[in-house]
Amino acid sequence: MSELKYQNRRKKIPRKVSATSLDNAALYYLGRFATSSENLRRVLLRRVDRAARHHDTDRQGCAEMIDQLIKRYLESGLLDDVAYARAQGASLNRRGKSTRAIRGWLRQRFVPADIIDDTLTALAEELGELDLAAAIAYARKRRLGPYRKAAKPPANLEKELAALEKELAALARSGFSYGLAKRIVEATDIDELENAL
Repeated sequence: MSELKYQNRRKKIPRKVSATSLDNAALYYLGRFATSSENLRRVLLRRVDRAARHHDTDRQGCAEMIDQLIKRYLESGLLDDVAYARAQGASLNRRGKSTRAIRGWLRQRFVPADIIDDTLTALAEELGELDLAAAIAYARKRRLGPYRKAAKPPANLEKELAALEKELAALARSGFSYGLAKRIVEATDIDELENAL
């Protein structure tokens, strides 16, 4: 019996799409998530596609309703791609993400390339060298370079070099340049490194 209930629940038919239902869905989504206008458009279009499989839905008409809805939200300030990109970029930088990682993350959220470029420029003017600040935050979080736990000196040079290579590789995988990664890993004084900001 419970298996039958589960199957019935999975086959729930979506409601027909209307201007009101799209508006409600968009407001609900915006209440839960910060997003770009293009990402919201894609979320709503997926909703339309699900409904179109079960109902006679005019996809083109719904796409036009979504465009009008997003235009209205942009004009009212409910959606703001620039503010979204800046907030997300600053947050990612504080969490130790490189500019390359921030650019990729914003691209995945369908933020236009010109807004991404302007965001990274504005963040660099505000915070200084973005990658250095992010690399320091990443090293602090992962305990790399001068933030590693003080331990007994390694028994041999090979183990020490292998540990340094692992730290360099971790920074490189996170999108930091070799020069910056080497600077972080070889730093001995935390204050000197953080004062470089």
